[in-house]
Amino acid sequence: MAPQLRALRRRAGLTLEAAARDAGLSPAHLSRLETGQRQPSLPMLLALARIYGTTVSELLGERVADQNAIVRAADMDPTRAAGWTYFQAGAPGRGMQALRVHAPYGTQGDIVRVHPGEEWLYVLKGRLRLRLGDATHLLAPGDSAHFDSLTPHRLAAEDPDGVELLFVHTLLQSPTAALCLGHLNGELL
Repeated sequence: MAPQLRALRRRAGLTLEAAARDAGLSPAHLSRLETGQRQPSLPMLLALARIYGTTVSELLGERVADQNAIVRAADMDPTRAAGWTYFQAGAPGRGMQALRVHAPYGTQGDIVRVHPGEEWLYVLKGRLRLRLGDATHLLAPGDSAHFDSLTPHRLAAEDPDGVELLFVHTLLQSPTAALCLGHLNGELL
């Protein structure tokens, strides 16, 4: 994935410093991502995809020969980053991106995200702690959430075995894409 990150940044015509600033990262941190010394979290991948005008699938280096509507389980190769495991559950290059995700216990900590688009998630296994705005929700298997991504949000696995979920998001390209990461009331977004 590291060479893909660098290639997409260059294709977007961004310097390391400009891309890092837009993503709320230090240039050194982005450099380590691009050299494979660090693995990005899902929120970082979402932010970088928006900044580079692409999809998380393309950042992960996944390619599908055509826009086939069917994705076979045997074709879902896992991609791992920062303890998270992602399985592409839909064709890349579409307005919605579908992933099956395993998040390990305690991930994302106090990082709150805000970005354009919508998100839908469905808990398959384990329990998910989801903060939406000022409210915190504990979701169990079979529970789902559908929300505007401009609502400050964060998620974390509640159980030691982590949480397995289906995750669908839109990658809206808009003038407000700069809101992907920033600060709100002293918190990193």
